[in-house]
Amino acid sequence: MSGEGVRASLDRAADRMLRATALERLAIAVASTLLALALGAVVVAATGYDAVEFVSALAYGAFGSESNVAFTLRQSTMLILAGVAVAVAFRAGVFNIGVQGQFVVGGFATAVTVLFAAPYLPDGVVGGVGLLVLGALAAVLAGGAYAALPGVMKAYADANEVITTIMLNFIASGVVFFVVDNYLRAEGAAAPNTEQFPEYAALPSVVFDSSSFSIVGLGVALATVAVVAVVMSRTSFGYDLVTSGHQESAAAFSGVDPKRNVVTTMTFSGMVAGLAGAMFTIMILGYYSDPNTFPRFGFDAIAVSLLAANNPLGVVPAGLLFGGLDAGGQYIGFTLDVPPELVDGVVGLVVLFVAAPELFRMAGRRTGLGGDDE
Repeated sequence: MSGEGVRASLDRAADRMLRATALERLAIAVASTLLALALGAVVVAATGYDAVEFVSALAYGAFGSESNVAFTLRQSTMLILAGVAVAVAFRAGVFNIGVQGQFVVGGFATAVTVLFAAPYLPDGVVGGVGLLVLGALAAVLAGGAYAALPGVMKAYADANEVITTIMLNFIASGVVFFVVDNYLRAEGAAAPNTEQFPEYAALPSVVFDSSSFSIVGLGVALATVAVVAVVMSRTSFGYDLVTSGHQESAAAFSGVDPKRNVVTTMTFSGMVAGLAGAMFTIMILGYYSDPNTFPRFGFDAIAVSLLAANNPLGVVPAGLLFGGLDAGGQYIGFTLDVPPELVDGVVGLVVLFVAAPELFRMAGRRTGLGGDDE
């Protein structure tokens, strides 16, 4: 086939992918997942393990029982919130790799606020709602302020935000651990844990009888997605953020201050990350402990956001996929004598196969394949 024929074929394929509807993209994602699981089963069988048992355990761990579904939704809730925090920055052309640190700082602010405000508020539902609201607000402010630091350094000192945000992740974990261990440690606690939150300062158990997941938490995550999506796509504020990130000269020409918008973007991203920290502290822990032992939601969220093409709405199915894979993978680790590297490899195959169509679409846009309609 001639070079022109190859180019024409690629153009047709790219055009079809770029014009795919949301339903078609969902169907492609499902087919990609099934194909990846089939290939993963072949790999598992080739290494001497029972492939049927492996795939069955992966599916059962994610959706096989009420407690497993609750755990999947718990992980998904955290990944959706953290993923949206990453997507806000990435969509505006700023690389916030510090969501984990902002998550840690936000959760810490929640714990301090709840513990210190509890004696001044009444017991019961009213006091509990007040503590949750105050804790969430403190987390949003703390996460936003912590994210603003690398934003200021990038905007006004031309510091690379990838490096500064990564460094601030470690600073957050180290400083918060020191404070908890030396000043907030519960009396007689073997580990650096704070006191437990009051029982009434917790999300209600609705639908699922789980001590570490509430459907209310998932509702907060979905509401956050909706708000961020509207702000980024339907408001002049969101338009300015995206424009200044990708077309700085055009933004400046239209009267937008690109430097200020870099700081604003990082702050907005950090506020969502702080809310994720509040959700983790309130819904899952009910106290605060060594942040070095926390799940790496902030880092996993980078993959979630990229899989969703940095679209806040796309973060929801991407977060559900990662949450299910995480739950299934952990279940396999508890129940089957399978090397964790093999589990990670199969999970990686699923992520790769699901991400490939979106990567193809992104490549098509950047290279001009598929015409210039988009």
